[in-house]
Amino acid sequence: MTMSDAATDAPEPPLIRLASASPRRRELLASIDVPVEVHPVELDETPRPGEAPEAYVRRLAEDKARAGALGSTLPTLGSDTAVVCDDAILGKPRDREHAAAMLRSLSGRTHRVLTAVAVTGPAGLLSACVTTRVTLREITEAEAAAYWATGEPADKAGGYAIQGRAALFVSRLEGSHSAVVGLPLFETAELLARQGVPLWNRAMS
Repeated sequence: MTMSDAATDAPEPPLIRLASASPRRRELLASIDVPVEVHPVELDETPRPGEAPEAYVRRLAEDKARAGALGSTLPTLGSDTAVVCDDAILGKPRDREHAAAMLRSLSGRTHRVLTAVAVTGPAGLLSACVTTRVTLREITEAEAAAYWATGEPADKAGGYAIQGRAALFVSRLEGSHSAVVGLPLFETAELLARQGVPLWNRAMS
């Protein structure tokens, strides 16, 4: 291997710090050519009494960005996603029964997926919140059980992953697909640009 080959194979330096361990968010950022330094943070994600879902996800995204930025000079991105049905926030399922109950509540209905993204940087703390309306077809108990057995819904808000097998349940989506996966790319790119992150420079060089 020549020195030029080694330089080509070297990982790109991170443009931002990602305050999340989510592989889905990392993959979404990679899809728009934004290499990241992964620095997950642990926060209490319990909703406050009377807190609206939109305020809840924005607060968590901003808190994650602030906490993740400590000790770094990189712009830092935090994000949070919540599935909301009848104004109730559906978190990650505790077990199979909880996951089945959540799918029953979503079956044959339209619900909201709220995803907030926040970015620290030279422009201060910037954030945005995106609402996507998702309609699921009727889901049978057998299908819900089979879906749980795949292991896919265990760590997903609302007990399903639209980028995986649960795509078979989605009959309609109004809004941002990437936001349901975990990061609204359009809004994220706008916030990163406002923080001076070069989104196109390397692609055009």
